[in-house]
Amino acid sequence: MACILKRKAIIVLGFVTAFLLLIIARLTNEVSFPLIFSCFGQTSAKWMPFYTQRQPLRTHYGYMNVRTQEPLQLDCDLCAIISNSGQMSEQKVGFEIDQSSCIWRMNNAPTKGYEEDVGKRTTVRVVSHTSVPLLLKNPEYFFKETNSTVYVIWGPFRNMRKDGSGIVYNMLKKTVDSYPGAKIYVTTEQRMSYCDEVFKKETGKDRIQSGSYLSTGWFTLILAMDACYRIHVYGMINDTYCKSEGFRKVPYHYYEPGRDECDEYFLHENAPYGGHRFITEKKVFADWAKRRTITFTHPNWTLS
Repeated sequence: MACILKRKAIIVLGFVTAFLLLIIARLTNEVSFPLIFSCFGQTSAKWMPFYTQRQPLRTHYGYMNVRTQEPLQLDCDLCAIISNSGQMSEQKVGFEIDQSSCIWRMNNAPTKGYEEDVGKRTTVRVVSHTSVPLLLKNPEYFFKETNSTVYVIWGPFRNMRKDGSGIVYNMLKKTVDSYPGAKIYVTTEQRMSYCDEVFKKETGKDRIQSGSYLSTGWFTLILAMDACYRIHVYGMINDTYCKSEGFRKVPYHYYEPGRDECDEYFLHENAPYGGHRFITEKKVFADWAKRRTITFTHPNWTLS
């Protein structure tokens, strides 16, 4: 009798242990500890985007839905991030891109007419506050025809504040009133500060003191590293490309003629105030790619 009771106790203990381990695994997979610390103002929390075994996070508390005020839910396997660069022209990788789990685009980069090169699906579109008016020029397409797309808008607090004086936030609020199915999220003030801190940590330069603005690519990579198991970036040049022999001279954007990409990069990198530090950012991206499953192609990056 004692042996039977002992066996039953062991079985029960085994079930309880398995149940507790399942709960721990679930919480580990779904909770973003650095982001939660950020939400509560704990700026001293260590930034941890580089652990290769880290599971993608399902809930991202730094991005809030304009209509529901709920945090972003996003979980992807292979993410294809498509650069707006003229490097995408004539690449004919649209079909390959469309096979990815999640497809990320930036600002108002179009797909119609460019499907062969850039694909036609869009899962996530990360948008600068300055590009929101460009989306609103064609709201039927962006917020009705493609209403399955998740829009993540970033911008300074003065434009994104919710007290009625945030110009961009007011635009987005009117948009979701007109298109209630639109999935529009705004980056929180805490998350914006977090992205600034990452720039300072990685470059040793204070973004504000150096007179620079972070690019949409910067915000895209940071969110993607939390949401994706693997990342494949298409059409983004590295920090030495424009000084390499025989580099491909292309427009800054694949969808409009005019500005040369390398000229634009040098102009911004050397601007005393108000420029994006594209070249500096690319150095950081290369370092991230050494620690995470991030691939850059068209052109290919060689990571030393």
